[in-house]
Amino acid sequence: MNAAAVARRGRRTARQAADSTVLEGVARAGMVAQGVLYVLVGLLALRIAVGDGGGTAADQGGALRQLAEQPFGRLLVWGVGIGLAGLALWRLAEALFGASEKGGRKPHKRLLAAGRCVLYAVLAVSVLSYASGEKGSGSSDGRSQDITARVLALPAGELLVGGAGLAVAAVGAWGAVQAVRRKYHDQLRMSRIPRRQRRWVDVLGVSGGVARGSVLVVLGVFAMEAAWSSDADEARGMDGALRSFAQTQAGPWLLVSVAAGVTLYGLFSFALARWRRV
Repeated sequence: MNAAAVARRGRRTARQAADSTVLEGVARAGMVAQGVLYVLVGLLALRIAVGDGGGTAADQGGALRQLAEQPFGRLLVWGVGIGLAGLALWRLAEALFGASEKGGRKPHKRLLAAGRCVLYAVLAVSVLSYASGEKGSGSSDGRSQDITARVLALPAGELLVGGAGLAVAAVGAWGAVQAVRRKYHDQLRMSRIPRRQRRWVDVLGVSGGVARGSVLVVLGVFAMEAAWSSDADEARGMDGALRSFAQTQAGPWLLVSVAAGVTLYGLFSFALARWRRV
């Protein structure tokens, strides 16, 4: 058997593995894990909005601490980490072979899947490290400021940070618009969703998608401010971005709305786990 035939056989085997029911199950478990994190972050943000935050940050670290305090909490944290690793594996398969949704094999879709693969892999490593007993590297704000400071110290660091901030803000705005347009219908097996439940799926998808997009826009704006001022302290993580909504003229009520939306996005992730095309 020549090298070309071996390569074709290898690609065929990999393609079959990507289409396997095992990978589908792993991906759906990962969506549940993602939903758990979003629900916990949203609930923590709601507590902060009503003045009952108790010093807990509304970010991944705060969510994991809350989860670890539950019965069998350490096992639950391990489950979330493994689920996120499964999402990374699924996104890798999409990057290599294309997604099942319409236009999923286009280059930009596969590139986006590759980016999400890296994101979920980083999140999975962070959660699994926490599950194994590591204390972590502090709040999301502290981590964001540390990373921003390192990038600002590089040649053209301001442009890199500003470009990254602009990209994050653009992704957030695009995601919010897509949620309002209900473009997530293309990813769902709509015919399998009972008619009475479609309305609730849309409530979760639209409100949750807009809230998630709004948080990303704010994160991007903070990064651009850090680049403009060459001050890493201007950067914020999830906790700082959420708290900033309470500092607007609308006061804590805007944070309540966004926090509720983030919670609903977590519930929408559960709907994705059940009805998404994989």
